[in-house]
Amino acid sequence: MTMDRRQASERVTVVLSIECLKGSSKADEWTGDMLQTGDIVEELKIGSSVSVRSPFKNGKTGIQRLLHSSFKSKDTSIQVRVRRGDDEFAELQACIVPNESAGRKQYMLRAIDDPNYAVGFCDRTESDCFALQASRNSRMVSALTRTQLQDGYVAYPWGRKMQEFLSVPNSSCFLSLLFFPKSSDRAASRYNDLEDTLARANAWLTAAQSSGVPVVFMNIHTESLLTKISGETASSTVNIAGSLSDLANMSNASLYGFEDYHGVDIGVVRAVRLWYAPLGGEFPLEIKIKESDTKLGFAISRTEEGFIYISSVIDGDDNAPSTRSGLSDLYKEALAASKWLVISRVSNQKVLPWMVSSSGAIRCFDTVSLSQKLSLHRHAKVPILIHVFLWDQALASNSRGSTSSRAIATPPVMPLPPEIQLSRQPNENQVMPLPPEASDASVSLSDGLDLRLDRDTAGDASFRFHDFSLPNNWV
Repeated sequence: MTMDRRQASERVTVVLSIECLKGSSKADEWTGDMLQTGDIVEELKIGSSVSVRSPFKNGKTGIQRLLHSSFKSKDTSIQVRVRRGDDEFAELQACIVPNESAGRKQYMLRAIDDPNYAVGFCDRTESDCFALQASRNSRMVSALTRTQLQDGYVAYPWGRKMQEFLSVPNSSCFLSLLFFPKSSDRAASRYNDLEDTLARANAWLTAAQSSGVPVVFMNIHTESLLTKISGETASSTVNIAGSLSDLANMSNASLYGFEDYHGVDIGVVRAVRLWYAPLGGEFPLEIKIKESDTKLGFAISRTEEGFIYISSVIDGDDNAPSTRSGLSDLYKEALAASKWLVISRVSNQKVLPWMVSSSGAIRCFDTVSLSQKLSLHRHAKVPILIHVFLWDQALASNSRGSTSSRAIATPPVMPLPPEIQLSRQPNENQVMPLPPEASDASVSLSDGLDLRLDRDTAGDASFRFHDFSLPNNWV
């Protein structure tokens, strides 16, 4: 009877116990080698001079004072020896660090071999410690249920990555054209529906492919753009979906509106972005200029879809810049394949069409200003770096033009929609590349008219088509 009272007294004795604060990166705190919640502290060794054994005076409070004193004296190395059960022991090599979440002058121990693992101290009865040790499996399952995945922000060297890993620094290989819904009246208060915008995007891509532009469909999606609306536009679009049953009215609408908290009518324009890519990627060509060069040896024009291409090259002049750079050979390969040799970049700047306005005009680059810039390169004796669309990746390795840039890889090509996969013969209104035996002096339409690009600064169209002879486009 006396022995039972003595054992009961020992079981209610308050001891210094371990409290696991932060788990290790591999949850090793649940193995026998790491300290666990409920372990009884037997000995603490701080640095090479301080060593204290159980029982600890004033328990957790006394130990926190000891840790505070050691931390202030910069003696933070600590070794902890614990008891698990009656005869099982474990040790931990750690360092003393502040426990800011517990308050001022509170400290915890962070493991040397795993900085994620941290433990603290608390006062428990010996019986509570044994109960915690016995409930290890159930607590492990509970910890598994409670553990959440953590996320956060990490710094990333965008500037260096965009210089090192892009073929053209700070410029992507993704190509797209944004189609705004077409206005259905002169006041631009009403717009055609979404299906009309999708149809125009489909027609533009199919027409470009049929004319000889070597591009392939990649993806298409809608983009919501906010704008301020008023008048008839607001009255016909605001609260178009006043209830859940009216949501069906918005499924094919290209413009709908709502009123914000300040009473301002806001319109949401549903534009369509079409993503495409060159069949064989983009290929760089460097045209070096000599003192004796009086012309570059090629002419440029623009397709109806807004692509700028090489329309002619000088034939038989081996000393022309176009011949030395390999541009002439690529042009002839393009003619043989019935493709346009489309220029995608000049001095790493994209010169592709990028937007279709609500009036239907295509926003693209002017051949007149481009010709002037190319001619200025020749006068200044500054090399010209251009990128062209390839229709076959094998041409990149066969081309003999020297360049310091790498060919731009094309993203993986997605399957084409059935309507784009269908082969279509061009009609009499579509421009096709001339066969090799045809004259290099001009590109003629089937009705005998020559193609001319002329400035027109009225409205949102910066140039329009007129008749003229292409030799004026030589650079």
